[in-house]
Amino acid sequence: GLALGCLAVAGGLGDYLPVCRVLSMARAADDYPLGPDSQRREGVPRGTITAAQTFRSQIFPGTVREFWVYAPANHDAAKPAAFMVFQDGPSYMKEDGQFRVPVVFDNLIAQGDLPPMLAIFVTPGTFPPDVPGGKARSNRSFEYDGLGDGYARFLLEELLPAVERPHKLSRNPECRGLGGISSGGICAWTAAWERPDEFRRVLSHVGSFTNIRGGYAYPGLIRKAPKKPIRAFLQEGENDLDNLFGNWPLANRQMDAALKATQYDYRFVIGDGGHNGKHGGALMPESLRWLFRDWKDHAP
Repeated sequence: GLALGCLAVAGGLGDYLPVCRVLSMARAADDYPLGPDSQRREGVPRGTITAAQTFRSQIFPGTVREFWVYAPANHDAAKPAAFMVFQDGPSYMKEDGQFRVPVVFDNLIAQGDLPPMLAIFVTPGTFPPDVPGGKARSNRSFEYDGLGDGYARFLLEELLPAVERPHKLSRNPECRGLGGISSGGICAWTAAWERPDEFRRVLSHVGSFTNIRGGYAYPGLIRKAPKKPIRAFLQEGENDLDNLFGNWPLANRQMDAALKATQYDYRFVIGDGGHNGKHGGALMPESLRWLFRDWKDHAP
């Protein structure tokens, strides 16, 4: 059968907007069509994406990964640019995927809703096969789900210097953002939490704030620590995962409650979806506008 209910979009200033949905008792509707800002528009200048670049990490010894850089049309590589780093980069980079970041960036930059900014798409590290024909081993959970400053150090000491060889990046933390889905979502939060002097914009889709590697501790840490200058947009689905690591909707609601109690600049949007990027992809233009809403007040 069908049950009619309402969910809430919560903001850091306590504003709540009702969002009604129809939910199947057997499965979520999970139907979030992409809007016009996620579609190619005639006359909008297109940015470019570099070919994949591969490098080995010293922060995570033995791992290899790839990254790509989107630059908007008419980008001047000699001038400092705002940027977002997207973990699990290929899923965000695909023009026919759920997120379509290059398309959204092109449209929002043309409209003046985003600065002329870069998008950096990076994969988690893998360990190459030990023998010919063997399988590579992923280091994703260790890098993304772990607490501490390891991934922030990787970004600051390895990835961003590699990007900066051809591009000049902003030093203003208000112009530097991180995004990701699932374990990539908590990874984005962790790097900003550890280094808010470097990163202050966080976009989390169905973030894994659960007990994979201790991430369930964040609501308590947020409540007890001095408030950090982080602006965060968190998306979640009522029918997200519930397994031995925890309950994803509950974990994200705990994040919502902690951020609200400590008066962070944040938004929490929960729909009826599962553990995927459908809802987050549909919200991508809105979330980016909100995260960088005051970009004209911050020089790169």
